[in-house]
Amino acid sequence: MTCPVVILAGGLGTRLREETEVLPKPMVEIGGRPILWHIMKTYAAFGCREFVICLGYKGDYIKDFFLNYTAHHGSLSLDLATGEARMHTKETVEPWLVHLLETGADTMTGGRIRRASEFLGPRRFFATYGDGVADIDLHKLLACHEAGGKKATITAVRPPARFGGLTMKDGHVVSFDEKNQINEGWINGGYMVLEPEIAGYIDGDASILERTPMEALAAEGQLAAYEHGGFWQCMDTLRDLTTLRDIWNAGAPPWKVW
Repeated sequence: MTCPVVILAGGLGTRLREETEVLPKPMVEIGGRPILWHIMKTYAAFGCREFVICLGYKGDYIKDFFLNYTAHHGSLSLDLATGEARMHTKETVEPWLVHLLETGADTMTGGRIRRASEFLGPRRFFATYGDGVADIDLHKLLACHEAGGKKATITAVRPPARFGGLTMKDGHVVSFDEKNQINEGWINGGYMVLEPEIAGYIDGDASILERTPMEALAAEGQLAAYEHGGFWQCMDTLRDLTTLRDIWNAGAPPWKVW
């Protein structure tokens, strides 16, 4: 696939403050790599090689990660007298084109998408949040978008079940059932496909993508949904982060499609 990928990576991550006091949320690690890297690896597995990372809060950490990516993930020799560095294991370097786009610390999701769209010009693009992983088939997502002929397609997912269900009678529990994810309804899980016309639905930096722009697209019949019934997990809270790390450490995480 040749579509570029826009990743929203500039939010404050206030509900994960235990980690985001120091790092931007997309740089919080799972298995020794930032969740941002996991998301990019998913897209790369389906042939996407160009990324626009929308920066904001603590964006310098993300810049440093990519500026030093080769040095951190490969072997090298350093001549301390001259400062010359020579890499030995170039096969460890991802063949990605990464645009690190400053979109403002206070810019909302819609504003970041508009800036990214203007940067990319008249091109269709994927877009997602910098804090969610899935075992999504991006070929099927794109096919759904093309078949629908809409200006935008979002991925509808089932939110993870959080609580068990109790059935009680006369003050005692007669059954306890772990709540089924399928009862949770559908939510926007990111992993969107957007046409360049999306920029026309976004007023400015204060625009929240999930409000006026998406509402207007839906009202016009220009918003499609791709139903993903497989694995999806956001990293919104410390509990979510612990869940993702436990899944990774257990081996064979579902989102590892590369």
